[in-house]
Parts: sequence; structure tokens; C-alpha cells
Amino acid sequence: MKNILLSLLSLCFLTLAAAAIIGGIAIHHYLSPSELNEKKLVLIERGNGVSTIANTLNQEGVISQPIIFKIAARFSDSLKAGEYEFPAQISMAEVIRMMEEGDVFDRKITIPEGLTSYQIVNLLNAREDLSGEIKNIPKEGSLLPDTYHFVQGESVQDKISQMQSAMTKAIDELWGTRAADLPIKTKAEALILASIVEKETGVAEERERVAGVFINRLKKGMALQTDPTVIYALTKGKIKDEGKGPLGRRLLRKDLEIDSPYNTYKNAGLP
Repeated sequence: MKNILLSLLSLCFLTLAAAAIIGGIAIHHYLSPSELNEKKLVLIERGNGVSTIANTLNQEGVISQPIIFKIAARFSDSLKAGEYEFPAQISMAEVIRMMEEGDVFDRKITIPEGLTSYQIVNLLNAREDLSGEIKNIPKEGSLLPDTYHFVQGESVQDKISQMQSAMTKAIDELWGTRAADLPIKTKAEALILASIVEKETGVAEERERVAGVFINRLKKGMALQTDPTVIYALTKGKIKDEGKGPLGRRLLRKDLEIDSPYNTYKNAGLP
């Protein structure tokens, strides 16, 4: 009986010693810098489980011990999907921290105010980190200028749809706050007037005064007589980006005679 007990104790001791050694090796791998030589962008798809994430990171060279990663991840908070930029020699512990916090790589595109739909589509189509291409220009005024975030490979159409939804929401919210005596009957008319004011002056402090002038002219049934509408009549939004203005030249007096519903020198009211 004594020999059996000694044997069992020895076996337990060896098991504990082995577990301690294995645990020590695992902790060493978990905390040590990886062999990643340079920063690496990795996309973790939404819905991926721990095993898939571990295999992806292993294939990309971010980690070298996927089994240890899977064990450690079981004790962590949820790992968030997204695109991550892992720095060189990152430890497995730091990988898990980044993914717990959702410290994703920030891909974004800023759409400045005052761009036509044609210009916005060209900006999106030029991005190599967006997929697909837009050939049909969206309706003018349907895309909200803002900064939009995305992940590698997201489609241009997804961004267009997001901009359209954002514009619809913004107009719906602002329409309810309008003054009661405005000579504007629809949300579309409000957007048209706002667009004209925006193109008439690039100085934010001047816009209230400019809007007031146009509103008074609308109330009196006068022509707005604003150059940006004539420029749009000439370009249909396909402006030249060559540093010489939207026409590639100065606006001429004869341009003010163009026969177009956008010409606010020849037509009263909003175009």
C-alpha cells in the first residue's frame, strides 16, 4: 500500500511539474514579442469564432501558437470583428487586448461640403480600398457631406447608400425646425436653397446674410441671380478639378444668357 501511495504521489508531482512547465511555456509565448517583422493589416470578419480568428492570425504571421491563443481567448472578453493594424513584434497578450477593445484600423473618407454628386462618386471610385464602382451618378443633393468610416473591401455602393440614408435623416430632422414664414414648401426646396447659399459663399459667417437676401427675393418673386446656378447649368455638376474653377475658366457675361431651368438670371424662383 505504501509503495502504491508513493507511486501515486510521484505521479501527481510529475503531473504538476509538467503542468507548471507547460503553463510556463504557454505564458512565455503569450507575453513574448511575436516574430512579426512589420506591421500587418488583418481583417477579422463578423461572426468568426475563436478558432477561425486564431487560424487567420496564424496564417497572417501575427501569432505562432494558435492553440495558446484559443485558450487565452476563452478567458477574455468577447473579441470584436473589424480590421486591425497589428504592429511588428506584437505579443499575443496585446493582440487580445486590441481585439477586446475593438482598437480597429481607422479607414475613412471625408466628403467636403459643396461637392456635386459627380465629384463625390469620383472620390469614392478612386479609393483602392473600396470595392466596385459607381457608374450612374446619384441624384444631386442626395449625398450628405461628412466623414465616413469603412473596412477594407467594403463596396462603393454601400458608402453611397449610407450617404443617402444620412442625408434623408438630416433633412427630416432639420425640416421640423424651420421658420414658419419661409417661402419654401418642400424639403427638396430647402435643400436647393441651402445648396445655393453654400456655393454662393464659402464663409460660414456670411451664410445667414446671404440666405436672408435670397429668401427676400423669393418672397417678392424676384430672380435670385446667383452665379453658381449658371455654372451648374453649364456643367451639370461635372466640374473641372484643374485649379481654375469649376468651368476651367472665369464665368462670362454671355454665360448668363444660357437657356436652362438652372439659370436664376433668366428664371425667377428656385431652380
